Amino acid sequence: MPQDRSALLIGGITHAKEEWEACSSLLNLKVYPEGSRDDFISKCRKGDFDDVFVIYRSNESTSVTGPFDEELVRTLPASLKFICHNGAGYDNINVPACSDRGIRIANTPIAVNEATADVAIFLMLGALRRVTIPFNALRQGEWRGRNFGLGHDPKKQTIGILGMGGIGTAVALRAKAFGMRLQYHNRHQLPSDKECGAKYVSFDELLETSDVLSLNLSLNSSTKHIISKPQFDKMKDGVIVINTARGPLIHENALVDALKSGKVWSAGLDVYEEEPKIHPELVKNQNVVLLPHIGTATLETQRDMELLVLENLKEAVQNNHLKTPIPEQKSSRARI
Repeated sequence: MPQDRSALLIGGITHAKEEWEACSSLLNLKVYPEGSRDDFISKCRKGDFDDVFVIYRSNESTSVTGPFDEELVRTLPASLKFICHNGAGYDNINVPACSDRGIRIANTPIAVNEATADVAIFLMLGALRRVTIPFNALRQGEWRGRNFGLGHDPKKQTIGILGMGGIGTAVALRAKAFGMRLQYHNRHQLPSDKECGAKYVSFDELLETSDVLSLNLSLNSSTKHIISKPQFDKMKDGVIVINTARGPLIHENALVDALKSGKVWSAGLDVYEEEPKIHPELVKNQNVVLLPHIGTATLETQRDMELLVLENLKEAVQNNHLKTPIPEQKSSRARI
């Protein structure tokens, strides 16, 4: 195998270090563990990475180089053909800029499905019971708390899944076990054998008829603020909203207003519009269950994600393709 090509790791690897080091039999390994955006761009322009064929990065790599926006993508070496990204979401990579340069991108959708769905169900059950009120009260010596009230059972509630991909499907299977009615909306209806018994409905019908709305779709220019005041206005009074996908899918000011009015009875959030900053009204509102973006934060899932990145890396080097290419580049019409 030729050794005139390199893989560049931006940031670090925690759970699959041996597997990363074993890739030295395929190509040279380079590491940019820390630094700054200016320093990284300077090194690109000076030619320090001119033999890099594939980059391994993660969402945490953004703290090292900043986002892979159009400016940074323009400075990446001409030798670069693949970006293997650790994370299901990749909104910090400018996909059109990469496609224009013939750079193909992989993410890790399969590895994150189960852990993220577990957190979605955790948040849903917590929101159904408004668990934050007794949880905080107990630790303050107040037993259930002065504002304690009865919650709701999941059984016979209708859960609407917005984005029935891998995570959405895993959410549906778990919700089904609780006796919930399932419905979903995608841009296109799934084959019947992939629907898990869920009913396909329009976006408006999903909003109008769901007791629980679970957001499980990617963030891009067309989905930012897909849930805002006009959408809340269409929802049932007392709806419960769960978001384990990306914070900017929801207009947080609109969510705050919907919670205050009672349109939204409770919410369960693992992601936020400007994280790690959280809207102060969400923090104050004990009808909301909040987690600090821990959807994939298990040892098993983190290792599986790193291993999937390395599988993509090896496929890129050995066979010139990716195991899990991002959806935008799966089409034969994608400019790559």
